Amino acid sequence: MFDYLIVGAGLYGAVFAQQAVKRNKRVLVIDKRNHIGGNIYTENIEGINVHKYGAHIFHTSHKEVWNYINKFVEFNRYINSPVAIYKDELYNMPFNMNTFNKLWGVVTPKEAKDKIEKEKEEAGITTPKNLEEQAISLVGKTIYEKLVKGYTEKQWGMKATELPSFIIKRLPVRFIYDNNYFNDRYQGIPIGGYTKIIEKMLDGVEVKLNCDFFKHREELYNIAKKIIFTGPIDQYYNYCFGELQYRSVRFETEILEMENYQGNAVVNYTEYEIPYTRIIEHKHFEFGNQPKTVISKEYSDTWTRGKEPYYPINNERNNSLYAKYKELANKDEKIIFGGRLGQYKYYDMDITIKEALDMSKKELES
Repeated sequence: MFDYLIVGAGLYGAVFAQQAVKRNKRVLVIDKRNHIGGNIYTENIEGINVHKYGAHIFHTSHKEVWNYINKFVEFNRYINSPVAIYKDELYNMPFNMNTFNKLWGVVTPKEAKDKIEKEKEEAGITTPKNLEEQAISLVGKTIYEKLVKGYTEKQWGMKATELPSFIIKRLPVRFIYDNNYFNDRYQGIPIGGYTKIIEKMLDGVEVKLNCDFFKHREELYNIAKKIIFTGPIDQYYNYCFGELQYRSVRFETEILEMENYQGNAVVNYTEYEIPYTRIIEHKHFEFGNQPKTVISKEYSDTWTRGKEPYYPINNERNNSLYAKYKELANKDEKIIFGGRLGQYKYYDMDITIKEALDMSKKELES
């Protein structure tokens, strides 16, 4: 008999497992995939740590989380500074003075503010009825059309005029010359890749891969006093209230016989006519100088069962549905749901760690 069965060898499950074993609990971690790490898994290809499930840049302002993760790995000095390409024009992201200078030739923050305010006034939108109107009312027509519209429509698989306005509550605009995408105090990429972190967290933990909880549910349910479940909460309850919705992502990864393909780790393609949302060149996360390079084209995709659910669609319909599943979970003393699928929220890595640490403290010290 195990104290805890942890379903999912991703970040949440690994943190909880590490904390539980530290307190002398007997733990079994299972995962349906053939590797640990969940979506932060990195695979070494041509000496390059490839982010197999999309770009992951660690950033946080939580000192507790930063100190915790640094026990397992050393981080490099990588700063996320993506660029966006629109019809062969290149712009810095997030929107900052470098972006505004390229768009309009403005040099001072006042000139940039005046330009944006003028466009907002010309649009005359007082009550935005959809995402397009909401975005224009925030940043004006030029930024919206070149850097928001096409990317957003690819991301959601719908026209911006058909998307609700609440999806974009704000758009980050900086009136300084700063290309750092994040405002967090701590940022970097783990030297040697993310898989290394999970390996160290799970050191001394019993792990079973290629093990699908739902195929062995009856047997697995009875081998532990409690279950930490990081899979989809609606699937756990056999979709009894209906299916929660997600956006999925697919990747086309290729090895190129060149040293440097695009000169940056992340390049967004913001025009709708280009089908992928961005290209990741993995070596630049760790300042690699390998003779070859590996790139991944990222396509936003409609989610159906069998595909990987990436982004919860937290609209009114889905949040209401999740609340029903959460009510069921609250009555079940044997199970704890964690992570973005278990809690139906999009979490950055630092929040995933914080949630797992907080839950383990509550659970293991009570």
